[in-house]
Amino acid sequence: MKLIDKLVVDEVFEKMRRDFHKNYYAMYSSVYGGIVTDPVLMTVPIDDHMVHRGDGVFETFKCVRGSIYNMKAHLERLEHSASGLYYKLPWSLEQIGGTVVETVRAGGHKDCLVRLFISRGPGSFDVNPYDCPGPQLYVVVTSLKKPFMESHPEGAVVRTSHIPVKEPFFAAIKNCNYLPNVLMKKEAVDLNADFVAAFDSRGFLAEGATENMGIVTKKKELLFPRLESILCGTTMMRIVDIAETTISEKLLIRVGFADVSRHDILNAAEVLVVGTSPNVVTVREFDGVMIGNGKPGPVQQRLNDLLVNDILQNQGLLTPVSGLS
Repeated sequence: MKLIDKLVVDEVFEKMRRDFHKNYYAMYSSVYGGIVTDPVLMTVPIDDHMVHRGDGVFETFKCVRGSIYNMKAHLERLEHSASGLYYKLPWSLEQIGGTVVETVRAGGHKDCLVRLFISRGPGSFDVNPYDCPGPQLYVVVTSLKKPFMESHPEGAVVRTSHIPVKEPFFAAIKNCNYLPNVLMKKEAVDLNADFVAAFDSRGFLAEGATENMGIVTKKKELLFPRLESILCGTTMMRIVDIAETTISEKLLIRVGFADVSRHDILNAAEVLVVGTSPNVVTVREFDGVMIGNGKPGPVQQRLNDLLVNDILQNQGLLTPVSGLS
């Protein structure tokens, strides 16, 4: 039997290097007390309860053309999630935001994705949260994919998920115990679909693996699922706000939240998927049924244009980061 090698630090680093590391730009770790740009150093202690218990919360947002979009909303939701898990944060939201800016700057890319984690912290391998002296903060900056419709202009194929939806308490907390979401994404890939949609025990639409979903009725109503049993998506809420413009343009008569059934989806004028990474997506087919005429509709196109303009031009929601190439 071959003995297992005993490695020194340099050997470990070389064995850890992977081709996909080119997508990892920078990481801040409160464990280190600083920022690293070598991907092999972008690690989390295995005894951090986020690793072995999923005891952590997170946010994902993007930097486009050198400005971080809608960071305040993400930080406020992060604070809400952290309070739901009874974390006592040693940092203010302003301090966390400053750390994000510095980490993005260290990454050196104008277009990037920011993943922000707050964990229970290291302390033991037990389930007891009181074993941990205090929470830890991790900020990871990675490459940013193009919005979905740029690479799929025909729209998305969606299938029904068979993974049970989260209970409302956990659905409202963006936590790192993400196994249901992982299994939903696996379903989508296995079904050769772009997204899957979950339905609650009453048969009403909930959400996707990492996206919110809504419909445009033939009466020109934009409806998203009620907030009681889904994550309150930051992009969805921006869409609700900017959709007021489409009401004045007569594309819509109402924007709101409602119980959305499978019948409502299959008979909708448009079905939309919205999220930080994809922006606003047309669903051309749902469970094998063509939605509308099977092409991007006027509401999706207008909302996506308005969202892109918001991302690029809304100075009130942009945090510029200097020194990026």
